[in-house]
Amino acid sequence: MRPLAGLCAALLLCACQGDAQDGFGDAATTWQLVTLDGAAFDATATLTFPEAGRIAGSAPCNQYFGPMNSTFPGFSAPALAATRRACPALEDEIRFLAALRAVTRAERADDALILSDETGARLVFRRAD
Repeated sequence: MRPLAGLCAALLLCACQGDAQDGFGDAATTWQLVTLDGAAFDATATLTFPEAGRIAGSAPCNQYFGPMNSTFPGFSAPALAATRRACPALEDEIRFLAALRAVTRAERADDALILSDETGARLVFRRAD
């Protein structure tokens, strides 16, 4: 009986870890930013998780990318890099990227991805596809 109990425990542990990894969606999921710090975000910004340990997307002016240093429901991406084009929405981009670097937690609610820090929800994304 003990080997069976050990196998069940191992399978349960693997299933839980899989859920933690997949909480952000698969590589084909694109998230569209709808609110930033409680206000509608009128510029365009997206977020994807192209592979384990990486994030990427488009900010209002540039493409960004970088390492993801935690697994769902944690969120840590303080070392983002971006291309360097200027555009009229550059201030929106600066606010977006600063907020993205600061968040520490993620949660999913239906078709929403909510990223927050200790002060509360900072970025709310909706599934774009």
